[in-house]
Amino acid sequence: MFGDPRISAQIAHMEEHAPRSAVYGEIRRAMHPLIQDKLKELELSRLFSHQAKAYDAAMEGRDVVVVTGTNSGKTMCYNLPALQMCLSEPAVRCLYLFPTKALAQDQLGKLEALIPGPQVRVGTYDGDTPQNQRSSIRKLSHIVLTNPDMLHVGIMPGHDYWAKFFKSLRLIVLDEMHVYRGVFGSNVGNVLRRLLRLCEWHKSRPQIIACSATIGNPTDLFDKLTGRKATLIDEDGSPSGKRTFVFWNPPELGEGRRLSANVATSEILASLTENGLRTLAFSRARVSAELVLRYTRKRVQEGGHVAPGSIESYRAGYTAKERRQIEQSLFRGDLLGLSATNAMELGVDVGGLDAVVMNGYPGTASSFWQQAGRAGRGARDGLAVFVAHDDPLEQFLVREPQTLLGARNESVGANPGNPQILSQHLLCAAHERPIAPSELTRFGTEALNVAEGLDRSGELEFRAGLFFYPSFEPPALRVNIRGAGGEQVRLIVDGQELGTMERSRAMTSAHEGAIYMHRGATFLVTSLDLENERAEVVPFEADYYTQTIVQSVLDPRVEVRSAQLPHANASLAGVTVTDMVVGFRKKSLDGDTVLGVEALDLPPMTYDTVCVRIDLPPLDENLDMSEQLGGIHGLEHALMAVAPLLAGCDRGDLGSAWYSMFPDTMRPAVFVFDKTPGGVGLCERLFESVTAWLRAAHQLLASCKCDAGCPGCLYSPRCEVSNEALSKPGSLALLGKLSQ
Repeated sequence: MFGDPRISAQIAHMEEHAPRSAVYGEIRRAMHPLIQDKLKELELSRLFSHQAKAYDAAMEGRDVVVVTGTNSGKTMCYNLPALQMCLSEPAVRCLYLFPTKALAQDQLGKLEALIPGPQVRVGTYDGDTPQNQRSSIRKLSHIVLTNPDMLHVGIMPGHDYWAKFFKSLRLIVLDEMHVYRGVFGSNVGNVLRRLLRLCEWHKSRPQIIACSATIGNPTDLFDKLTGRKATLIDEDGSPSGKRTFVFWNPPELGEGRRLSANVATSEILASLTENGLRTLAFSRARVSAELVLRYTRKRVQEGGHVAPGSIESYRAGYTAKERRQIEQSLFRGDLLGLSATNAMELGVDVGGLDAVVMNGYPGTASSFWQQAGRAGRGARDGLAVFVAHDDPLEQFLVREPQTLLGARNESVGANPGNPQILSQHLLCAAHERPIAPSELTRFGTEALNVAEGLDRSGELEFRAGLFFYPSFEPPALRVNIRGAGGEQVRLIVDGQELGTMERSRAMTSAHEGAIYMHRGATFLVTSLDLENERAEVVPFEADYYTQTIVQSVLDPRVEVRSAQLPHANASLAGVTVTDMVVGFRKKSLDGDTVLGVEALDLPPMTYDTVCVRIDLPPLDENLDMSEQLGGIHGLEHALMAVAPLLAGCDRGDLGSAWYSMFPDTMRPAVFVFDKTPGGVGLCERLFESVTAWLRAAHQLLASCKCDAGCPGCLYSPRCEVSNEALSKPGSLALLGKLSQ
């Protein structure tokens, strides 16, 4: 493919990672003869070193967290102990938790292939499980595979039906642990605490085995999710083929614009498939995945070398049957190319792929490595192509690729103690079983205060020494664990409910004039009625998407920690944020061209959260005032651009603001804050690495060859003043002082 000059000319960086040989280990603990025979039958009689260590640790009764690379055989680290437990004690039960239904279905097949006989029964219990099968799975299965969502709404609220299962529960498996970050991870941490509380009520204390991609804080994340300490196994003994990484920058089109990354990704996907390489292209958004599919099919049809039907798409919103058919087609080799969202990122086995194309930065370093690892599974060689979008973060990554290629140890943040999230789960826990004040310690140091607040508001009732939930209806049905909670706005089309979203999200994604995507279809929001929690939408074929313009006003609260910087002071503090949605932009699908701007008049949103605050020296009246102000504004942009790399989060998880003269100090200040009410630990990570953060921001600007700022270093697509009043020289000078 690199013989195509249109493609090879835009390669910004290419490097190869050498292959790695396998390292094997021997188990010390006994293994059932039936398992040993099955492993020999499958030609798996030699275990990788990390698999052997995980088995021994589990058989010694320890909680374990396994942190190794993609396709390193982590599944065996929990399947072997689970089968050993079930064969040794027929009454034993195990619960496997996967973040997606597709992954659970895939792992079910792997588990069934490993089961040595009819002595061990397994089943998947999720939203796709037929009602007439659920009772038998609950009563007879030794190993039940599910997801946190089903555990939250479909299992624990009726835990009395699961009494026998919980009483015999010996092992909980938490696969793809690195996915449980931010709001989702904070919710899952509370779901797991509720689960362990119910197990204790049913007189069991199951072990936990967690598996994760390589992250920087696996034991810390395990502790936050489970409240327990784990034995870490992080020496990867699996083999790996040669990996080639290519960083590709779309060509410039003039007037400060680059070719759309969607078009660029389709060109590369088409070229790879035409060269006989089975390729998976990842996009962050559903609409991008569909556009890449459309563009690629058109290109290969014109070329005549590849049948358009051999290129498919895969994303959330498809039926389970459709997803299985696509997976099987890819596995059999019927498909040469697949355009997918991150629904295909996790460990679903789709057979041998030769190449992966990433349409933009996936959001976190761990996701980058997960996606890259889908190519060249096992000892096969693989190619990973990263296609940069025209924004500061991704242009920085193509200029400084080692920032990403060396970022295997990214830390993951979660905060189960977030009061907004915790309060919802205390209601759920009290419904499952009244809570004694002594039990609240398992939910964190603030749980008692939160429970007492719920009692004062009437949401809980404290009597006879216990907190009771005053209703028979399960509150879990109203708690979305993939969001931060709060009121839900219903999206209505032709009188029927299309979906729901939280009130805060509705104000930025379901306002009048917004384009809303659902299962591949496009809708226009015609009205938003916040009082009645309802948004009306109509089908609408749009060649653009919408992006809100949000202004934030901050009111600092208590300072938690502070650090003296050269010429400035940094602090971690509580803050009350008032967000005002003042308008929205219409932007073209094939790029970031602004087609129009419209005003909005929506009520402000106020919430308490956590921020990093940087107080700067007073403005110097003897220097150019516009350059100084532009430097402060640019500092805000630069810090926001690189913050996701240090916080391990998506760009939309953080907000920011800058002031030329903040009222309480009469000095300039820049704020970066967690956009989740209560915070989920992102700003704590930024504060702990504030010097590295400032240096990365300086490197972002210094590595770009432009003089005055451009989309590749300083401009932000979310700037409320459309990138006016920015000074790159002023920002560089300021960052140079702060990062000494």
